[in-house]
Amino acid sequence: MLSRRHLLTGATSLAASAAIPRAWAQAPSGPFKLDPLPYVPSKNEPHIDAQTMELHHGKHHAAYVNNLNAALSQNGDWAKMPLHEMLAKLGDMPESVRTAIRNNGGGHANHTMFWQIMGGSGGEPSGELKSVIDRDLGGFQKFQADFNTAGERQFGSGWVFVTVSREGKLAIVTKPNQDTPLMDGQRVLMGNDVWEHAYYLKYQNRRPDYLKAWWNVLDWNRIGERYASAKAGTLTI
Repeated sequence: MLSRRHLLTGATSLAASAAIPRAWAQAPSGPFKLDPLPYVPSKNEPHIDAQTMELHHGKHHAAYVNNLNAALSQNGDWAKMPLHEMLAKLGDMPESVRTAIRNNGGGHANHTMFWQIMGGSGGEPSGELKSVIDRDLGGFQKFQADFNTAGERQFGSGWVFVTVSREGKLAIVTKPNQDTPLMDGQRVLMGNDVWEHAYYLKYQNRRPDYLKAWWNVLDWNRIGERYASAKAGTLTI
């Protein structure tokens, strides 16, 4: 039979161990936060499943925000800087935190943009955005094909983006990992995440299928607003 002392010791140890995960789960406080999705996770069904949206936003994106705040916790001056300016000045950052801010700051910026441009019904752009796609990217069909091909060819993890200049000129670029054109002083009109966590539950290794399906969930009104903001000089991330 167990003695009273053994029972008390065991209960104390269990209570202590149960408290550890709760402490670990506390997110570091800091200047950046994870905004909620601008729509319910099932909004992009059947093209992007709700479980992927929940995990992608609530786990992956949340981790980038938490890690970014942790990296900035000992760098008060940098923590006061807007994210797009911080990413444009990576080379000036202390070497001890530069990689952490590159990966997690880039991840935060990329995903913030990503959620904003989805939740729509696809189709094609209209108005000025359609005109500049025709002018700079050879028309919508060619743009789609070139964008998808760039995404397919991105080796390993990364992103395919459309950048937009202050003058409104568009270009397709790819970046590895969580790098972003913001690091080059450019602005991002739109982009697709080709990390496997963005599509693997539904598409497994079929990245081309995911790239093609993604067009069905774009919100062209929101992308058009981003284009107008870029020309006005107010687009940040």
